[in-house]
Amino acid sequence: MATTGPKAKKPGAAEETPVRARILGAAFSAFTESGYAQTSTLEIATRAHVSKRALYSLVRNKQELLVACISERAQRLKAPADLPQPRDKVELTSVLVSFGTRILSEVTDPRVIAMFRLAIAEAVSAPEVAKALDSIAIEASRAALRDILAQAQASGLLNGQPAEMAERFTSLLWGNLMMGLLLQIAERPKAGEISRRARDAAAAFLTLYSRSD
Repeated sequence: MATTGPKAKKPGAAEETPVRARILGAAFSAFTESGYAQTSTLEIATRAHVSKRALYSLVRNKQELLVACISERAQRLKAPADLPQPRDKVELTSVLVSFGTRILSEVTDPRVIAMFRLAIAEAVSAPEVAKALDSIAIEASRAALRDILAQAQASGLLNGQPAEMAERFTSLLWGNLMMGLLLQIAERPKAGEISRRARDAAAAFLTLYSRSD
């Protein structure tokens, strides 16, 4: 009787992820170093050590590469899946602090800041960069925060409109930190500073919007 061996892998499946990761990494580096408009698919393929044919087997054009780069980072801007639905002020505080910590930790990553700088630099020559960044990455965090606040409002914990409250919490969380990072006059905050910012933002936010009993 023939023994059953390990399942055969689909040809090329083992290489697909590494090749994709190399291409996206090369594209991101090229975009942020040379600019989106000035970067060619040939340059990206050369940096990734793949042929243009291999590149075009994953994406159809340079804009799809840009969207893929942003989408990959946008996944980290969503609310953690394990956040509980807030049922009281203590839980709501914990959720806001966790969310704020996650957002500050991810967005202040130098690679993410580089993408924001790229969008600003290409605002005139390649406005699709800013549009993709806003619709894919920024909206991901906005939507996640609105959902959290809508749940809290439905539970009778907050008095305000989710969209308005989300804008206020974001302002309290960031202050002028993003501007400093974009201008390279501020350093990325360390973990302790990020936690403090998130706690302070949550406390100030609840002072403004907590529903009176």
